[in-house]
Amino acid sequence: MSRGTVYLVGAGPGDPKLITLRGLELLKEADVIVYDFLVNKQLLAFAKDGAKLICAGKARNHHLMKQDEINALLVDKAQKAEMVVRLKCGDPFLFGRGAEEAAYLRERNIPVRVVPGLSSAIAVPTACGVPLTHRDHSASVAIMTGHRREGKELAIVNADTQLFLMTVSNLKNIVKKLIENGRSPDTPCMLIEKGTYKDERSVKSTLTNIVTESEKNCIKPPAIFIVGDTVS
Repeated sequence: MSRGTVYLVGAGPGDPKLITLRGLELLKEADVIVYDFLVNKQLLAFAKDGAKLICAGKARNHHLMKQDEINALLVDKAQKAEMVVRLKCGDPFLFGRGAEEAAYLRERNIPVRVVPGLSSAIAVPTACGVPLTHRDHSASVAIMTGHRREGKELAIVNADTQLFLMTVSNLKNIVKKLIENGRSPDTPCMLIEKGTYKDERSVKSTLTNIVTESEKNCIKPPAIFIVGDTVS
C-alpha cells in the first residue's frame, strides 16, 4: 500500500459483507479513513489501531463538511505521507462526488487509486429478487438521480427498466415526469429503503399509487425507486 496515496474505495450498498476484498484490504492498512454518512459503521471496526477515522458525511440539508473542505482534507492527509482511504457508499463514481474528488487530487499531483464498489443501483434490486433485465421483459436499464444540482431539471431517460437513486423527497415530481414521458400510470414500481440492511423495507405499487403508499409507510432515505415490468 502506497503512503501519500488516496484510495477512493466503494463500500458497497450497506451490508458490510458486500465490500470487495480489495476494499477490505485497504481499510485494514489505512492511516486515515474519511467516510460518508451512508457507509455502514461496522466496516470501521476493520481499521488498524491508531488509524484516524473522520466522518465527512453529507445528507440533504445537513453537511458535517462541505465538499471543498473534504477535498482539502484529502490533500492535507496525503501530503503528510499518510495512506488515505476515502470510503464512499456504493461505487465511488456513481452519483457520488468521487470523480470530482479524483480530479481535484490529480490536479494537485496527489496519487489516486479507485477501487470499485457494488452500487445499490445493482445490488439492492438483486438482493430483493427484482431483476433489472429479463429476456422477455427488459432489454435496457437507465440509472438516474432523483435530484439535480440547483437550477437543473430532473432528467428522465427512457428504458425498459428505470431506476432512481436519491428519490424520497422528490418522488411526486419523478412520478409526474415519468408519466409525462410516456410511462403508463399502471406501470409496476417499487421503493426499497435501506436495501441490504437488516431493517430493509420495501413498498410495491403502480405509478398512480406509489406516492400514497410511500407516505402511508413512512419510507425514508436512503431509498431507491425501480420502475418497470420486472418489478412484478
